[in-house]
Amino acid sequence: MADVDSLTFEDSCLFHDIRGRAHEAPTPLAPLADTHGHLGSLEDHDAALSLVRAALAGVRLLVCPIDPAFAHEFPDTWKDPQALEAWFGKTIAKAREYLSRFAECGLVPPTFAGAYENVPELLENVFVIAGAHPYSAADFDDDARARMEQLLACERTLGVGEIGLDFGPYCEVCEEAQVRAFRAQLRMAHEHRLPVELHLRDGEGNTHAHDVAQTILEQEGVPEAGCDLHCFTDGVEVMAPFVELGCYVAFGGAATFKRSEDIRSAALACPSAQILSETDAPYMAPEPLRGSECEPAMVAFSAELLARIRAEAGVASKQETYDALWTNALRLCGLD
Repeated sequence: MADVDSLTFEDSCLFHDIRGRAHEAPTPLAPLADTHGHLGSLEDHDAALSLVRAALAGVRLLVCPIDPAFAHEFPDTWKDPQALEAWFGKTIAKAREYLSRFAECGLVPPTFAGAYENVPELLENVFVIAGAHPYSAADFDDDARARMEQLLACERTLGVGEIGLDFGPYCEVCEEAQVRAFRAQLRMAHEHRLPVELHLRDGEGNTHAHDVAQTILEQEGVPEAGCDLHCFTDGVEVMAPFVELGCYVAFGGAATFKRSEDIRSAALACPSAQILSETDAPYMAPEPLRGSECEPAMVAFSAELLARIRAEAGVASKQETYDALWTNALRLCGLD
């Protein structure tokens, strides 16, 4: 059994930067949603305790991507959908036990009034999306597709992702294989009437991945259930055609970085009905926690940044942005 110190680092503060300095969690004005966090990929943090920390930060919805073609995540770690559900069940049960103990010490999740009074707790709102990442597109064969069909049939699964195109320096999969896997999975989303979350990374000095993805979406159609540009890290010009297609745009920790003026400009230009919050945990922890392993609770900092800059620019009040981030997440996930 974990003790309070394992969560609070002995000072009752949820967050600490890489130098060990404490940082107070922002106070959310609405329930928080992490629409993309790899709970099963955390290394420095226990998954159950990460759920606890997220709950205490005000997170009420978490969407976890699962890749049916990635050998290190599925099916080796989770041998089949039943084993996957057993892992989530065990992790959530541990988190519930921890939360009960922390409550005895006065550590409880924030409550929300009015329209949010009856929003379920986070541990009732942990979901999965399934899809072959561009890194594993070459391995999206008949077996991987069959595993994905199994995952899409699971009660916890509510979408397809992350799928897309990556022409950056870290992906060695050829464009043809990526496009083939992208089209196939986009069609699966249409068949199952599910939303998609897209991973799009361009090559150096170009917008090729976004250009090709835009063409494919125009040809195949944007799923009626919704389409999300996950982990958006570009400017307004790159974002605009996808907004025009009706896509959501998810902003995470990168929007908080000092040199991310272009991302913040996109966040200001994004229509309120299409903006989302996420972490992409365990990657890109937001300021002031940059350099740490990111976890779902840290969406609190990204959401606060989005709300603040949009209020300062006169785009929307802080409350309106917090409301939009939550409402849009529910709509994308089919939970509204």
